[in-house]
Amino acid sequence: MFHIKATHIKLAIAMLFASLITVSCKKLDQVPKDTATNSAVFGSINGLQLYANSFYDILPTAGDAVRGDAMADYAARTSVPDFLRPGAYGPRQSSGWTWTGLRNINYFIENCNNPSISLDQRQHFIGLARFFRAWFYFDKLKRFGDVPWYGKTMKVDDPALYNGRDKRTLVVDSILADLDYAGLHINTTDNTRSLITKYTAYAFKSRVCLFEGTFRKYHDEYGLQSSVNGLLTQAADAAQKVMSEGGFSLNTAGGTDKAYRQLFTSQAPVASEVILAAISDPALGIFNDSNWYWTSATYGDRLSFIRTFVNTYLNIDGTPFTDKSGYKTMPFAQEVKGRDMRLQQTIRMGNYTRLNGATQQAAPPVFSYTYTGYQPIKLTQDDASMDGGSRNTNSIPLMRYAEVLLNYAEAKAELGTFTDADWNLTIGSLRRRAGITGNTATKPVVADKYLQTNYFPAISDPALLEIRRERGIELAFEGFRFNDIVRWKRGELMDQTWNGFYVPALDVPLDLNEDGKPDVCFYTTLPANQVAGVTYVSVAATLTGGTANPQRLNSDNELTWLTTVQRKWDNKFYLYPIPETDRLQNPKLGQNPGWEQ
Repeated sequence: MFHIKATHIKLAIAMLFASLITVSCKKLDQVPKDTATNSAVFGSINGLQLYANSFYDILPTAGDAVRGDAMADYAARTSVPDFLRPGAYGPRQSSGWTWTGLRNINYFIENCNNPSISLDQRQHFIGLARFFRAWFYFDKLKRFGDVPWYGKTMKVDDPALYNGRDKRTLVVDSILADLDYAGLHINTTDNTRSLITKYTAYAFKSRVCLFEGTFRKYHDEYGLQSSVNGLLTQAADAAQKVMSEGGFSLNTAGGTDKAYRQLFTSQAPVASEVILAAISDPALGIFNDSNWYWTSATYGDRLSFIRTFVNTYLNIDGTPFTDKSGYKTMPFAQEVKGRDMRLQQTIRMGNYTRLNGATQQAAPPVFSYTYTGYQPIKLTQDDASMDGGSRNTNSIPLMRYAEVLLNYAEAKAELGTFTDADWNLTIGSLRRRAGITGNTATKPVVADKYLQTNYFPAISDPALLEIRRERGIELAFEGFRFNDIVRWKRGELMDQTWNGFYVPALDVPLDLNEDGKPDVCFYTTLPANQVAGVTYVSVAATLTGGTANPQRLNSDNELTWLTTVQRKWDNKFYLYPIPETDRLQNPKLGQNPGWEQ
């Protein structure tokens, strides 16, 4: 079957519809424009392909993807999101109630019925359309819960446009029906990882079913617990389909110290593991702004890990870091040693270097960016010339085989059917790729107290605790975290202190990467004699002029950030409010609980 690279989509669609307009305007007595358009598009494989390519606009761009965890419990940032500040966010500020892309999809499904195209080819294209409808609605479900299900093209005067919202049960059933159809009928073959295949559909189904199954389990106020096991079983089965038939595997090229990050810095997606990606293509002028977002002191959110989360990275031997004596008072250069090798591929540490001009230069954490000392590198490239503007050439994964393994493991654990063989195949494989040498063959039998105390006090199953640990680490900054917190009903994690690394002493410059050159010094009174090349950071209670200083030390001598700004989780935050303007147009929409005022 004929396919066009996703990077050519917009140009191809523009050319198609420009040609249709030209044909339909040649003579006034020719076939009306709508008829000509319909015949030209739905009467040929090329027309169907070009139309179907327009659906890809629904997917996140690379820029969207690199910002996916801009609101997460494990990340400090420049400012507290209004969504989490009491009284700062409500229906008037809410957004996302847009339906334009859906009409395009439904119109295609209704009109893809030309008998000159074989049935299996039509079903393939309808499968693509239904995949994207499922993606569209899953985004709406996560954000708003109950939403209207529109399964047909709606005219502007259709009274159904002003119906109320459908229950999430109907919406989820409809999403899964679309994905089942897509998995059965899509016949795309693709090694670029820019196109949707049947295994994309099954991987996505595992994501949807895991989300909804655990949401219903832990949000018992909905009274939907009877459907939990069915959804979790579907999650495991869909993941198993990808695992046994899809031909994917974890990337191990470059070894344990490079294989993980390579997935996020490569120009071409690593096809062995990446299932779907937002492609960059310098030849077509398609770049992203990942470096700018993750290195700028002013452009992005200045996201950095908090120490509470960094503590969850295991030692390289598979034991918990928090079992080490004195872990709370380890300086940065020591605490990051001998850990899960994903840590050094996720933040600046150790011997990390960047290309600056023609030379490789040591690149410790930079306090013009990081507030906590744990500065991310996972999604950036190591060429400093890319740090300003949209210059990145790396493609950003939207779906990976690693996620499928995690979906399978969590679904099976929630069902109570997770075995040692499952552990070895999923969590064990991910940890071995990360260089971890111990406890990868069989599931644990002792619950980690640190995880229970700081993250999941209601979870006693040792394997489930470790699966959640693994999910947080493996998928860090890939846009999953807030939705995971929502489905687990652990919103209180959003109230965690934004803490940073341990500061042994004030007024003493620290060498963060042990290259013999001091990098940063924390003070309450600026020293009269300052060391060249050192960044000086005030942790005094107030800054010059009497304003409160957002950068402090806590009682444990850890850096903290923005502890003076109120942040209080409210259970209404598990759903966004329906935007006020849309409720005014259609009062039948109602409002989500807690957002009525």
